[in-house]
Amino acid sequence: MNIWQPEPGEMLLGRAPVTFATGAAMRVRGMRWFRDTERNDIQHELPGWPEGPSFTARSTGSTVGLKTLKGAAIVVGATFMAVLSAAGGNIATASGDSGSDRPDEPANEVEDFPVMWAAPGTIARTLPWQLDPGRADQKHRRTHAIVTDRRLVIVSLPYDKKNYEAIDDEVLWQCPRTDISGIELKDFKDGSDFKVTFVDGSWCRIRTFGRRKLTRYLEHTPNLLPLDSLTPQQRATVLEFAAKVKMPDSVSPIVTRNTCGHYNVDILLPRRFTSAFGASEESLVMDDEGQEVDPREYHPEDL
Repeated sequence: MNIWQPEPGEMLLGRAPVTFATGAAMRVRGMRWFRDTERNDIQHELPGWPEGPSFTARSTGSTVGLKTLKGAAIVVGATFMAVLSAAGGNIATASGDSGSDRPDEPANEVEDFPVMWAAPGTIARTLPWQLDPGRADQKHRRTHAIVTDRRLVIVSLPYDKKNYEAIDDEVLWQCPRTDISGIELKDFKDGSDFKVTFVDGSWCRIRTFGRRKLTRYLEHTPNLLPLDSLTPQQRATVLEFAAKVKMPDSVSPIVTRNTCGHYNVDILLPRRFTSAFGASEESLVMDDEGQEVDPREYHPEDL
C-alpha cells in the first residue's frame, strides 16, 4: 500500500472522496459544464483530457414533464408508504436537512451548471480530468482530496468494494493554500457541494459527502495549537483521549480553538483510512478548563 503522507512538520487535516459536482435542478439534472468567463464550453481545450459527454440543458417543456412524472412518483410512493404503515410496517425515513430547495446562484445552479469557471491560463484549468464522473471509471477508481496546513492535494486510488482498506495513492494535482482565496458551501438540493475559488478568479464546484471534514480546515487557515501551548488540564484531557482511541506515535492530535472558547480535538487514525470514505476522525470538544463538553452543549462553531 502507498498512503499519501505529509512532509515532516506538515499537518494532515482531512481526507475525503471528491468529484466534480452534478446538476440537481430539473433543467440540468445529471449534467455539468466546464466554462470560460464568457460561458463557453472549454472541455475540449483542457490539455490531456479524454473525450467526455457533452450536455445540453433541457427545455422548459421537458422540465415540466419531468416534474409531473416526479410528482406522480412521489404520490405513488406516499400512498405505498401509507399502506405499509397502516399494515403495521416499521417505516424509517431519512431527513436531508443539510440541503436547500432555494438556489444561491440560479444562473449557475438552475439555468446552467458549471463546475469549472476558468479563463485561459488559470489554476482551475489545471485540475485533473479524473475528478469528472463522466470520464473516470468510478467503479474501480476514486479521487480523494487531502487537506493539510500547507496545501490541497488530489490523489487517485483503486476502489474495491470487497477491500476498502486497499489504498495505493497516485498524486494527480496539488496547490498551496495560498492559491486558494475562498471556500463557499453550496447547499442547493442535498448540501454536498462546495466551491473553491482561486486567487486568479477561477473556481471549481466539488461534491463530497461529509464535506465538513474538508471545508472546516479550508475555509480559514487553521490556528493549530501544539500540546505544549495548552494548560496542564487541557493537555491531560487530549492525551487521555489519544490513549483511548489508540493514537499511534506517528500521528499528532489536531487542536484548534473556536471563537466560542471551546476547543476541537480531532485525531485521524491511519488504520481507519478507506477508499470509500477517506479519513475518519475521532473527535472531542473540550472547554477552557479542559473538561469534555457534552454534545448537547455544543455551540454552532463546534460542529
